[in-house]
Amino acid sequence: MSNIIMRYEDYLIHTKHASDNTVASYMRDLRQYASYLGSEGIDVLDADQDVVSGYMNSMKANGKSAATISRALASIKSLYIFAVQNREIEENPIHNIKIDKAEKKLPQILTGKEVELLLQQPKVTEMKGCRDKAMLEILYGCGLRASELVSLDMGCIDFAGGVVRVLGKGSRERFVPISGTAETALKAYAYGGSRAELSMKGKGSPAVFLNARGARMTRQAVHRIVAHAGEAVGIADLHPHMLRHSFATHMLEGGADLRAIQEMLGHSDISTTQIYTHVSRAHIREEYLSAHPRA
Repeated sequence: MSNIIMRYEDYLIHTKHASDNTVASYMRDLRQYASYLGSEGIDVLDADQDVVSGYMNSMKANGKSAATISRALASIKSLYIFAVQNREIEENPIHNIKIDKAEKKLPQILTGKEVELLLQQPKVTEMKGCRDKAMLEILYGCGLRASELVSLDMGCIDFAGGVVRVLGKGSRERFVPISGTAETALKAYAYGGSRAELSMKGKGSPAVFLNARGARMTRQAVHRIVAHAGEAVGIADLHPHMLRHSFATHMLEGGADLRAIQEMLGHSDISTTQIYTHVSRAHIREEYLSAHPRA
């Protein structure tokens, strides 16, 4: 792999403090780009606008979607911005390249009934069931990402203040309210014996959510648990982000202020949160069409 790409990866990890997901996504795009350049006998730092356009066209010819091409271009552009800032090259070779805009898909959300069925799924009489119940309740009740959920330490939970301290993307810290069934489920898991029993199997991890070995849960494990719970109630391909989307949409439908939802989700830009206004409208229309006798 090109030296500039390796240094850019180091920059993302240690300077930008990008999430593991972000780093992996950028590196996947850049490795594919470097492979293409290698097959053409071109160094990454020698590529010009025509070369990058050729790569975009090759992706299109290979059936890549507009979204995939757009993401790849963003990754390549950021690499060259880094190269310009470090005086490796004089100008970004792709600042004038334009591609077809990717069609924005509305996030998938669950209905209130589906959420209710899902949260009833874990067997709270069992140690792991108690943990899984708390995980599902927090994912939906606080709108956390899976990576944020597994990074929670016991010191992040403030039951007296009714908040959870969350470390989000770019190491940005935020405080998210916790109450109701999410608070009840978390207390039952954290102080009802289940977490203590799991902790005894490990080395005293400070993590809130522990696996069978007493170590911090992984993001992949959370995805599996959520998917399994979804399958049990007939929801195919359920993933943690769908619970986050549902949290935001249901909050908006319930009258919450968009700025407040932005803060709770940890979005740096309000435009990212505004997608849920479109989801809410689409959801309301679906409810109308299914329920109104003359729709």
